[in-house]
Amino acid sequence: MSHRPERIAEAIKKETADILSNDIKDPRVGFVTVTGVEVTRDLSYAKVFVSVMGSEERRKETLNVLQKCAGYLRSEIGRRIKIRHAPEIIFKLDTSLDHGTRIMEILQQINRQENTSHE
Repeated sequence: MSHRPERIAEAIKKETADILSNDIKDPRVGFVTVTGVEVTRDLSYAKVFVSVMGSEERRKETLNVLQKCAGYLRSEIGRRIKIRHAPEIIFKLDTSLDHGTRIMEILQQINRQENTSHE
C-alpha cells in the first residue's frame, strides 16, 4: 500500500496555505485556514478543507472565490510540488472549529449555572 496520496495531500495543504496567504490578493478571501486535504487514490481530485472566519454569507462568498481560483491553484501546486498531473481542487468548508466553539460555549454556560446554584 502506497503512502503517496498522504504525502501529496500534505504537500498540497502546505502549498495551498502558502498560495492563499501570499498570492491571492482578492479582498473577498478573508481569514482562511487550510485545515486538511484528502486526495483520491488515483490523485485526480483533492478536497481542500478550509475554515473561514466571519458570517455565513462571508463564508459562502469566500468559498465561491476560492473555487474560482482553483484552476490557478492547481497549476501553481503542480509546478511547486513537481507532479505531472496536479489533482483537480475542490474546496469544502470545515465547520469542526464551529462545533468546538459551540461546545465550549455550552460548557461555560453550564459552569456558570452550576456556580450560581451553589451560591
